[in-house]
Amino acid sequence: MTIIPTAAVLLIGDEVLSGRTKDKNLGFIADYLTLLGIDLREARCVADKEDDIVAAVNALRARFTYVFTTGGIGPTHDDITADAIGKAFGVPVTHDPRAVEILLTYFKEIGREPNEARLRMARVPQGATLIENAVSKAPGFRIGNVFVMAGVPKVMNAMMDAIAPSLERGVPMQSRTVTLQGGEGDIAAPLGEIQSRYPDVFIGSYPFEGPSGFATNLVIRSRKPHTLEQAEAEVKAAAASLTQEGKARGWN
Repeated sequence: MTIIPTAAVLLIGDEVLSGRTKDKNLGFIADYLTLLGIDLREARCVADKEDDIVAAVNALRARFTYVFTTGGIGPTHDDITADAIGKAFGVPVTHDPRAVEILLTYFKEIGREPNEARLRMARVPQGATLIENAVSKAPGFRIGNVFVMAGVPKVMNAMMDAIAPSLERGVPMQSRTVTLQGGEGDIAAPLGEIQSRYPDVFIGSYPFEGPSGFATNLVIRSRKPHTLEQAEAEVKAAAASLTQEGKARGWN
């Protein structure tokens, strides 16, 4: 039996919870992991509070193959992720010589003062390895099965590219979408019957309001292409039948 790697995402930052910053990282990471055949099983968002970060990291790293965090590794007083990760693993946090060298070289190139605040970005937990940052140079880091990345989407995206070659991969999940011009209540029973015949397929219904009223996207997912095709064909047939037979009575 093939073991599929699993993952969790931990978004860190008061600004995300307050609504001040609209998160763009979770969706990107979810799409990225899907292509690698890694199942994203959980996502959390915590404030810039050390104990909350420690608790979340320890809970997630014990349950999943990988944990990806975003946010809180900048130069300001509220960037406490490195310290929280160090506490979670029970190790000290110090200036990493290679990270210091990377930052000093970069600051010299752009004519920026390497002050104490900026060099905070070179602090990592003991035993961690650096994650390359091709955008703004300040590295992220990995310790154990936890990958700690920047909150700025462009930087985080680049860090995911740097991380990807080191990740264990599974069989990618494939998906198909069938759109039903009607409510999900009408197709609930047929979908349940189809699902029972295909235990290796995941079927979900997602209602939305379209130009002609309520409609539903029926999403079929599987790692087995042949089974996916069979289930998709049955979902399409059920949707077509309901479209033809149900318009006269309306959709619920």
